[in-house]
Amino acid sequence: MGIYEYTRMPFGIKNATTHFQRMMDSMLQEEILEGWMVVYIDDIIIYSETWEDHVQYIERVLSKCTPINLKISLTKCNFGQQEVLALGNKVSGLSLAIDQNKVA
Repeated sequence: MGIYEYTRMPFGIKNATTHFQRMMDSMLQEEILEGWMVVYIDDIIIYSETWEDHVQYIERVLSKCTPINLKISLTKCNFGQQEVLALGNKVSGLSLAIDQNKVA
């Protein structure tokens, strides 16, 4: 028969999301406390004032993911955006607004 072990986090399991959020918060605690990043489950928003800072922040986050074999899908990433959609809101350096596509 054998023993089976997940190689990825199965999000259908009851506490998987909570466990994953705690792992992300723990892994990226220093960066979160420095105030240039927000993490919500598997969404990471990095914000910066300069492109040079942005690249440095991305490198720091990626360097934390690699040792624990955390996979990042580059096709799902958006780098260098002036505005992003997050949790039903449009977020930019200057404003926070409701995504009009979510309004009935």
